Amino acid sequence: MRNVREVLVAAGPLSPADVVDVARHGARVGLDPAALAGVDASRARVEALAGDPEPHYGISTGFGALATRHIPLDRRTQLQRSLVRSHAAGSGPEVETEVVRATMLLRLSTLMTGRTGVRSATARAYAGLLNAHLTPVVPEHGSLGCSGDLAPLAHCALAVMGEGTVRTRDGVELPAAKALADAGLEPVVLAEKEGLALINGTDGMLGQLVLALDTLATLFATADVAAAMSVEALLGTDAVFADDLQALRPQTGQRVSAGNVRRALAGSPIVASHKGPECTRVQDAYSLRCAPQVHGAGRDTAAHALAVATAELAAAIDNPVVTPDGRVESNGNFHGAPVAYVLDFLAIAVADLASISERRTDRLLDPARSHGLPAFLAHDAGVDSGLMIAQYTAAGIVSDLKRLAVPASVDSIPSSAMQEDHVSMGWAGARKLRRALDGLTRVVAVEVLTAARGLDLRRPLEPGPVTGAVLAKLRETVEGPGPDRFLAPEIEAAVAAVASGDLLAAARSVTEIH
Repeated sequence: MRNVREVLVAAGPLSPADVVDVARHGARVGLDPAALAGVDASRARVEALAGDPEPHYGISTGFGALATRHIPLDRRTQLQRSLVRSHAAGSGPEVETEVVRATMLLRLSTLMTGRTGVRSATARAYAGLLNAHLTPVVPEHGSLGCSGDLAPLAHCALAVMGEGTVRTRDGVELPAAKALADAGLEPVVLAEKEGLALINGTDGMLGQLVLALDTLATLFATADVAAAMSVEALLGTDAVFADDLQALRPQTGQRVSAGNVRRALAGSPIVASHKGPECTRVQDAYSLRCAPQVHGAGRDTAAHALAVATAELAAAIDNPVVTPDGRVESNGNFHGAPVAYVLDFLAIAVADLASISERRTDRLLDPARSHGLPAFLAHDAGVDSGLMIAQYTAAGIVSDLKRLAVPASVDSIPSSAMQEDHVSMGWAGARKLRRALDGLTRVVAVEVLTAARGLDLRRPLEPGPVTGAVLAKLRETVEGPGPDRFLAPEIEAAVAAVASGDLLAAARSVTEIH
């Protein structure tokens, strides 16, 4: 079990690591007392405007296309409650726990900026839900990525009100009212503006972006190691990965990936066996030779996405907002375009990374291109099919990833009686990126599985120290070459070893892999 520190939520930004620790590793959250004082100060401004005979959006008016209606004082609690209930209109499969926890944490972070006008008790209620490990049940469909992730955030707010359903730490679904009572938590009765403040943010898409970047950090490094294993098994050259050659094209990610491949191949007896004047190989195929260029471009895409995510983590997104000088102003910061664009960009990079990985897998299985390996790496080709259909699986996934790479952010469907006439579709981009990351994990796992068998079949030549460590780790759960076996469980074991980071950890036990 990973040990994580308590994450302190203050008026300043959370780090990506903070989000990952709370969402994926169950870290507790604490609330900074100074930030809570700032929350109370901005709340005082909202309460002053609540008694103003002049209408103020979100405080004494309806919402969206209904913003022209003034709401009397005695109806405003109902207004906020009705807003959350009506906007908790999601449908479809349940969103993953880690996504909901990230979403709630990021909304709490915005509340703690003191720019939303909520009460400090409401911020504490969000922290209480997170620390009790009560996760609102949030359906997948419902956000257009503008005016925030309205429906997902409304399902979260509904649980804080003691309505809807939640899942416990053990995954048991309970009515929110019972779960709150069991945890010693009081439901929140929302006051002026609070319902709006709880649903008007891009927290869902941002949380998924941060989680995707955490996943990609493992997948990029693992893909570099997988490429090295394929180069080695295919009797490729390591000369093209030399740092001085990479420096001729000063792309940061490319140089990092090439360094990983170079270190993973260092000291390989297989690589050494075909060096020298007797080697007739001039150049390897693009899928081998250009791996750093493709993998590195993906890394650079992720670096750009991280810059966008970092700026968003410092944002206070709500409408209207309470400014530092006490004004309450409408704005358009809830539009998800900045996040939506990079979510789509990452889906393109993921699809291409999987595509080049699958090409290396296919090359390992083809006796016309594998330099002496048996057809499909089969024990008795013709009787056995070897890993033939594993490549089909990878190819099918790559085809799916190409469709998932079609951008969501170029679409827009007007809503709210044309008041919200241009939307980002960022939530949709986040959902398809999560599916794409699962696909990439599987494609890289198939390459590792295939390259590992190729390395085994090169014996008595031995792989290098790094690739040998990865091979040994894989062999803890997946047997080596032999007659055909039920293959699906072996693929799933390889997928688990990639997703958990176990294979990457094996490589890092020998050398630095970035």
